[in-house]
Amino acid sequence: FLKDNEDKVPGEIKTEVEEALTELKEKLKGEDTAEIKTATEKVAAVSQKLGQAMYADAQATAGAEGAAPGADAGAKADDDVVDAEIVDEDKKDGAA
Repeated sequence: FLKDNEDKVPGEIKTEVEEALTELKEKLKGEDTAEIKTATEKVAAVSQKLGQAMYADAQATAGAEGAAPGADAGAKADDDVVDAEIVDEDKKDGAA
């Protein structure tokens, strides 16, 4: 995942993720569950940073491109929208 998206992730976050994963792999070779848990939590925390960086990159890209065409199409106040439920009468009497 990291290799597929390395162009969207700042170098320092990429390094943090790689170091945390390496540390976790080393801890998994042992049997100390406390160390494994700590390393796992570190990977989770760094993964959050990774997600935030990718989300920020996606937002910046979307902002640079401008709003998508039709993005405000639902904002028109004069649309006559009717909320309705369609019932198939043939199936209503039969099985549910």
